[in-house]
Amino acid sequence: MQFLDYFKLRPVGHRIEDLETPTPVIDINVVMNNTHRWQDRCDRIGIANRPHIKTHKLVGLAKYQLDQGSKGITVQKLGEAEVMADAGITDMLLTFNVVGRHKLERLASLARRTDIAVVADNLDMLEGLSWAGEQAQRKIKVLVECDTGAARNGVQSPEDALNLAKHIDKATGLSFGGFMTYAGVGQRIQGQTFLMTAKDLCTKAGLSVETITTGGSPDMWKDDGLEGITEYRAGTYIYFDRSLVVRNTCDWSDCALTVLSTVVSRPAANRAMIDAGTKALTSDMLGMEGYGVVHELGDAKIYAANEEHGYVDATGKAGALRVGNLVRITPNHVCPVSNLFDEVVFVQGETVLGAVKVDARGLVQ
Repeated sequence: MQFLDYFKLRPVGHRIEDLETPTPVIDINVVMNNTHRWQDRCDRIGIANRPHIKTHKLVGLAKYQLDQGSKGITVQKLGEAEVMADAGITDMLLTFNVVGRHKLERLASLARRTDIAVVADNLDMLEGLSWAGEQAQRKIKVLVECDTGAARNGVQSPEDALNLAKHIDKATGLSFGGFMTYAGVGQRIQGQTFLMTAKDLCTKAGLSVETITTGGSPDMWKDDGLEGITEYRAGTYIYFDRSLVVRNTCDWSDCALTVLSTVVSRPAANRAMIDAGTKALTSDMLGMEGYGVVHELGDAKIYAANEEHGYVDATGKAGALRVGNLVRITPNHVCPVSNLFDEVVFVQGETVLGAVKVDARGLVQ
């Protein structure tokens, strides 16, 4: 299949100038290059690729990633998993704790029709997960989530990991599948030490560790700390963004998604106002100054934002930021941008191909 065969495109014109703003614009040539480059790396180093679809939330793009060689996909919420399951995708890892009756019922339903695996980092979860497995009439694979430096979810020591693994192994409706972590940036070596120690403890206790999965786009090209890892979860790499340019993970030319916006006011020589505010660019600044940049204008910053207004530093850019002009903003963090729009627009260079529905948009439950 060709790339566009994975999608149902809605006609929206043929030129960038035909588009209504604000809207995310995605260059499919860059997406394909990013996909192939990362898959080639995973194949070369012998690690399974399990991309995180929370970045794009598109069924067609998930299927494209699978057909290019991905082992399966990663989802963060049940809503994403349900959309992907409805499209026929069955190999999924849900990397967010499933807690509460409604969610456990949904997990059981998913487990009846897919091979979904889940994570856990505490004993309190196991009764509910066990019930879901029993309702699905199969053993749900559970990976122990380990805090290897990110200080988020996760058991706090290899000994704690072993203890939880033993309880999972004994629980009805569940099977112990291995370990999962999201290592902090630059912390993969210490994460590897944690995970390999936990594996050794499990092996000595007679528990088989099938999967050891790590993730994160910032360190995706680094080789350190990967020995013993069986699969890698990266999401942002499909589009990349300003945060990853700043971390030297990618170049500006690797950024597939920009937010197209219109200059709506030029109230001062040093300020242009655009129609993309926090509801288009998000308020997730990832510790950087501004809400994104216009790379083609010397990385002019969106230095402030209200819900619908963006403030562009127009210093020295009199001709480029007239009222009615279009600008393309590289956002700080592309993942939440995808979740703000019902549709994204595919382009190939300057040619508009059509709009595509964001299938899992807003599905955060």
